[in-house]
Parts: sequence; structure tokens; C-alpha cells
Amino acid sequence: MLSDYVHAHPEEKRFWEEKVRVVAAAAVDGHVAAAELERELWRYFEERSRVIPSFLNPVAGAGLQRMSLRNLAELWLRLWAPLRPKPKVRPDERAKK
Repeated sequence: MLSDYVHAHPEEKRFWEEKVRVVAAAAVDGHVAAAELERELWRYFEERSRVIPSFLNPVAGAGLQRMSLRNLAELWLRLWAPLRPKPKVRPDERAKK
């Protein structure tokens, strides 16, 4: 639902594409980036659920309960963040292994 909403609103999509790039660039690795982005997505979902009717329906009966958005965070990182090159292993370091 969150992904559909973002893709249906070009200004929201641009915002999230840039947010993903910034988070990915600042993070030590992909796991840290995904965790940070997942927290940002949850805050966004909470904010949108107060004003967007389609966001209110799932939370109306049970209240706003925390759900994982990690899969969405990881997907957007793969789609929108630039790939990081793998660290190169020097030949002399391979011999040590």
C-alpha cells in the first residue's frame, strides 16, 4: 500500500528516491541503511495514516500497530541506491587466507 501510494504521487516518489540515496550514502553498509530507511518509512506511514483515507482503513480496527517495512526498505535500496563496489582484495591478502 505504501509503495503504491508513493509510485502514484510523483513528488512523493522523487522525495523517497532522494531519501534512499542519502541514507545509502551515509550508511556503513546495506544492513544499516535498510534499518534506517525502515524507521523513516514507519514514521512516514504514521504521518500519512492520519490524513490519507486508504491508510486509515487497515489501522482503524486494531489501531496503529508497528509493522515491519524492512522488505520495502531493502527493495528501494536495490532499485534507487547506487551500487557500492565490493572492496578489492589484494593478491597478497588472498595468499594469507
